[in-house]
Amino acid sequence: MRIVFYTGKGGVGKSTIAAASAWQLSRTRRVLIVSLDPAHNLGDIFRVTLGKGDKRFNENLVLREIDLKKLSRNYLEREISVLSGTYKYLQAFNLDRYFSVLKYSPGIEEYALLTSIDETIRGGKDFDYIVFDTPPTGLTLRFLALPQVTMAWIDRLIQIRKQILEKRYTIQKIMRPLKEGENNPEVRLDYTEEGDEVLQRLRFLNENYQGLSRILRSEQCGFVLVFNPDLLSLRESERIVEGLRDLKLPLRLLIDNKVTEENRETAAKAEEELRTATGGVPVERVLLSGMLGGEKGLYEIPEDLVSILH
Repeated sequence: MRIVFYTGKGGVGKSTIAAASAWQLSRTRRVLIVSLDPAHNLGDIFRVTLGKGDKRFNENLVLREIDLKKLSRNYLEREISVLSGTYKYLQAFNLDRYFSVLKYSPGIEEYALLTSIDETIRGGKDFDYIVFDTPPTGLTLRFLALPQVTMAWIDRLIQIRKQILEKRYTIQKIMRPLKEGENNPEVRLDYTEEGDEVLQRLRFLNENYQGLSRILRSEQCGFVLVFNPDLLSLRESERIVEGLRDLKLPLRLLIDNKVTEENRETAAKAEEELRTATGGVPVERVLLSGMLGGEKGLYEIPEDLVSILH
């Protein structure tokens, strides 16, 4: 299975390019295209109504739009449930009510998106390609950075948790043991690593993020940067290139979209700058066609966008 992320500045046409690429791939491969962008237009591009669940467009192509608000809500509910179950003893101090403010925490959308990507990849074994149409640049780079950032935090939290368990063990050793038949209404907390739910949860999350990070950096994964032949798009694309390089994520292809006779010279300069900045990543050019949106679907772009991805 191959995984391809399409990214770029807002308005450059990355959703259309991602859709066109998925359609071209589906001629010979089984493809799932997933829109992660809160401003969905996948349904408009393919002229179908998308809602809950997947939509099969043809024999080999399945469409999916992610509801970010619902995704964030489900993510929060799941995590709050885990926290509430693990820290039941806090209810006596009314501290559990503070869990409800987690919905206002920064980064919830990013973590929810990352969880969705992880679940999509794990459940996508029936497909040859999974194509992701990503949100605007800032949000995309933030959630792509999360696996590495989170692993660093989790590693530190694991060390802190082990220290807490050591203190619990010491306290347990000095407590009077219960006599036969004696009941103790107090909560006795686990002090072994094997019995501690928090430590086990941290290790589980660490393994998940390590696995996802390996996939995102592997040969089976690649990023396609879509840009337009103009200065603003070029500068934003340079920032994306730098961000992907910092995260050690593989940029496979550059696509210069909406090229016309009038902007060919600008397009050539932008392509050369980005080719140099990326160390020679291939560039494909897509002409702005007046026929798009007529009888043909927006996804029916004549240029070959996928041969280089095979």
